[in-house]
Amino acid sequence: MTGASSGIGRAVAVELLRSGWAVALAGRREDKLAETVAEAGTGAADAPCVRTDVSQPDDVAALFAAVRDRFGRLDLLFNNAGTFGPGGVPVEELPYDAWRHVVDTNLNGAFLCAQAAYRQMKEQDPQGGRIINNGSISAHTPRPHSVAYTATKHALTGLTKSLSLDGRPYNIAVGQIDIGNAATDMTERMRKGVLQANGTLMPEPVMDVADVARTVRHMAELPLEANVQFATVMATTMPYVGRG
Repeated sequence: MTGASSGIGRAVAVELLRSGWAVALAGRREDKLAETVAEAGTGAADAPCVRTDVSQPDDVAALFAAVRDRFGRLDLLFNNAGTFGPGGVPVEELPYDAWRHVVDTNLNGAFLCAQAAYRQMKEQDPQGGRIINNGSISAHTPRPHSVAYTATKHALTGLTKSLSLDGRPYNIAVGQIDIGNAATDMTERMRKGVLQANGTLMPEPVMDVADVARTVRHMAELPLEANVQFATVMATTMPYVGRG
């Protein structure tokens, strides 16, 4: 799984490891990946940690080669690595380099990892596997000043649908989890107040990231004959459904 060094990725990795999954952890900082393994406990001590920048094709190829060499097959990819980019920057002031960084990580990285997983799942025996993409409720409703993040999450929904369709002949199931206000370092600012569509600042509720992890595990452990195509898990009272 990608983006396993912190936040949602760490929570999902810990949940899967503690549930008996053999997991390879990918992220840009090996020391943070090691912290994830330590949090999962002694049963996870031999989980491989692979330094990976998902926006780099050579890094992605090396990651999936390491998985193949270590485990012999690939049953699940949690495509989780992502970044929000500069917060609170209006579209007219967003530097192109910042836009490209978000696109390269959130969209191109997800494609590269899904492509590598798809190839391996198609070729292995027995054939097939599952890909879960980490979307966002921004794939449906954006926040102010989130153009790069929102655009990539909308695009990720299209990627999920296309992969799901193309995977049918090869027993590859592809779904997406759209997450809203899970309590991580990235969402700490929600408790203090974030910009709303009407221009006001308002604190927002958050949910335990462990609830996200359990949802991903449920999706992962379905038989390949069943698929959660899209799931939304969010803090119950956050301003998403309705007008606030």
